Amino acid sequence: MTTKTSSLMDFLDEELAQLKKEGRSAKLRVVTGPQAPVSVVDGRKVVNLTSNNYLDLTEHPKLRAAAKDAIDRCGVGTAAVRPIIGTMDLHVELERKLAKFKGTEACLVFQSGFTVNVACCQSLMTSESDLLISDELNHASIIDGARLSKAKRAIYPHRDMAALEKILASPEARSARRKMIVTDGVFSMDGDVAPLPAIVELAEKYGAFVMVDDAHASGVMGPNGRGTPAHFGVSDRVQVQIGTLSKAVGAVGGYVAGEKRLIDYLTSVARPFIFSSSVPPSVAATCSAAVDVMLDEPERIKKLWDNANHLKEGLRKLGFDTGASETPITPVMVGDTFKAQKFSARLFEEGVFALSICYPIVARGKDRLRTIVSAGHSTKDLDLALEKFAKVGRELGLIS
Repeated sequence: MTTKTSSLMDFLDEELAQLKKEGRSAKLRVVTGPQAPVSVVDGRKVVNLTSNNYLDLTEHPKLRAAAKDAIDRCGVGTAAVRPIIGTMDLHVELERKLAKFKGTEACLVFQSGFTVNVACCQSLMTSESDLLISDELNHASIIDGARLSKAKRAIYPHRDMAALEKILASPEARSARRKMIVTDGVFSMDGDVAPLPAIVELAEKYGAFVMVDDAHASGVMGPNGRGTPAHFGVSDRVQVQIGTLSKAVGAVGGYVAGEKRLIDYLTSVARPFIFSSSVPPSVAATCSAAVDVMLDEPERIKKLWDNANHLKEGLRKLGFDTGASETPITPVMVGDTFKAQKFSARLFEEGVFALSICYPIVARGKDRLRTIVSAGHSTKDLDLALEKFAKVGRELGLIS
């Protein structure tokens, strides 16, 4: 039992009260059993429209078998960072497989997508004479990585190529030692896609290199889920390709793919890589099996997109604003924090879990529910969700 011995931490009461007042106090939902298209969350069976389990791989028998076999052969952990003795043959095999999958010379696996973004921004932009140029809606891990780098930063309005060119043509950019343009491939809140062909054209025109975070495109966009550079046919013109193993792959981790010299450099200097223990052997084996499944079962990606289009079309027909979405991430725009939270809560009571996303994750007035389908959802699941969206949406006056 903890006893309160001083008032030094009393400021937390005030901070928590303010968060609650603003609707920003977080509550953790608890999943019992697998992360599935229909899951048990906080003891309630719900159609799960919140998970990033795009390809429904978290329960795939080949991934389960690979994890169990790796535990039997290699134990449960590595007990070390990669540069000391935390690199197993399973890690090397996974990196070779991912490099081949992405069509690059080499690859390096990290503990999460967040750490790989931080590592690349921090390690590649090392001087105040460098310039890191970022889309305004890039993921928080890119923002934090940029802050940890020593580079000057320039932010361009979302997907605005005229603004990007203006930055690249500026005296500051022309005098920079290095210039790196960083963008999400698929933007995680709106579900729209970066205009990569235009970005690489500008990068080549002005002598910049490009980093793409494909967290929400890995397993979703491009042939067999190879990502947005492959989708647009510009893989050989994107120098730093970031992927995740935590979403469509169904496990945990992140990776960077590119030239061998890039990987050799990051292996030597990237602090999140050097000072964090490596992923357990079961995770490496699981991810390796997932790549095989993406190659062997392309019908999963087709089913994912069929499901996404079914839900998106249904929501629009009901009168909901789904924003600029082009992918299985489909926002349902609400515009008010407390109304979005009430919408989510009522849907949950009706058996549908669609998380509310509010300020400061999105801009004020852009509050929404974010829905994500998977390849594992049935048409019956999605039709039930649409029925409940209609019922609660009318109840709250969001649609007529």
